Amino acid sequence: MAGMWNPSLETMPRERLERRQRRKFREQAQYVYENVPLFRDKLDRAGIDPEGIETFDDIRAVPTTTKGELRRAQATEDGDTPYGDLLAVDPAEVREYHRTSGTTGTPLRQAESGRDWEWWSDCWATVLWAQGVRPDDRVFVPFSYGAYVAFWAAHYACERIGAEVVPGGNLSSAERVERIADLEATVIVTTPTYALRLAEAAEREGIDPAATSVERIVCAGEPGASVPGTKAALETRWGASVYDHAGATETGAWGYSCDGDSLGLHFNEARFLVEVVDDDGSPVEPGEEGTLVVTPLDRHAQPYLRFEQRDRVTLEAPDVCDCGRTFRIADGGILGRDDEFITVNGVLLSPTAVEDVVRRTDAVTDEYRVVIDDHDEKELDAVTLLAEAAPQNPTDPESIERTLRRRLKRACGLTFRIRLRDAGVLERPERKANRVHDRRSTDG
Repeated sequence: MAGMWNPSLETMPRERLERRQRRKFREQAQYVYENVPLFRDKLDRAGIDPEGIETFDDIRAVPTTTKGELRRAQATEDGDTPYGDLLAVDPAEVREYHRTSGTTGTPLRQAESGRDWEWWSDCWATVLWAQGVRPDDRVFVPFSYGAYVAFWAAHYACERIGAEVVPGGNLSSAERVERIADLEATVIVTTPTYALRLAEAAEREGIDPAATSVERIVCAGEPGASVPGTKAALETRWGASVYDHAGATETGAWGYSCDGDSLGLHFNEARFLVEVVDDDGSPVEPGEEGTLVVTPLDRHAQPYLRFEQRDRVTLEAPDVCDCGRTFRIADGGILGRDDEFITVNGVLLSPTAVEDVVRRTDAVTDEYRVVIDDHDEKELDAVTLLAEAAPQNPTDPESIERTLRRRLKRACGLTFRIRLRDAGVLERPERKANRVHDRRSTDG
């Protein structure tokens, strides 16, 4: 069990694990009923007595929680805190302030108590330990963390494990690469997008990323590390093992990949109740795709019940991985968010499918954009891929365009226009990347 931070939880028999989940959900429902007006009102309107929650059917009767509800509850500030009607503790117990990125709306402010911060670091220690981080590692985190929780939590989890942490904020990409090389960092914790950016920066500085001391790259913030093409590109460029993590400010670090034989994410089911549901809210079976609803079972200062995570996954059974964990798995990681899938000419376009095609095509660089415009002369929306021709690849542009068009048609069911650019022309995002731009008018 050397690869497990808490073997007793991670290998718990399913019957005991599910009994634990039901008990902890009931306790959390009672806690929020007594301390958070939003959830007391929701449960009262649904006619649910928290003490009567015994089964998973009882749990599914509890209304889900949307980010819009949380924003509205927080907008009604009581004047004493910035957390509105969502705070479950005395304001004096708050130890950390964090916020969501605000990429899809007004940022949500998140309060953390000291107990919450212990919980966060334990969740992230579970992630990092499963991915081979140990006390003798030197972990480089390139970013300035700001008010965003993920990299703060990873930082303190490294300290909890006993690993050395090197923050790389306020440095250029070239300086960060030099720091990685000079200090012989063994682990990088970053987004997949920025891991590729660092590899480019290293090559410009005459440093071969694969020749550095980096052995592991732990990814967060985007689903790329579970996209086969992106994972392969990162592992090739860096000569390192690449791992994925999934979480959110509202829910916590609920998913992680391991060293087992499954290309997917284990749900951390000891700390979270993770439901995979269809459009009607019914649970899906293994092999089926659904949307995540997540309840952090130990959150204290600002807790939530059945938060609509909006991430889409394909559920797998717990026994498809040889690592020994009894936790269920999201096969292939996060497929994308509900609001990221875009209907184009009657076809649902998956951004991760485009990403996989580009990252598997050696004739182009790792950077790209997708632009969707209004109807053309054939009354079809125009979908265009902007890609960069790899400078070291002698393939002629027409051949590259044909290859990309064919692969995208097969993967996405759409005919793309391909526009090649010179390498380095497209902007390199620093953190989360928004590579799909829908420019269609909203008036039909």
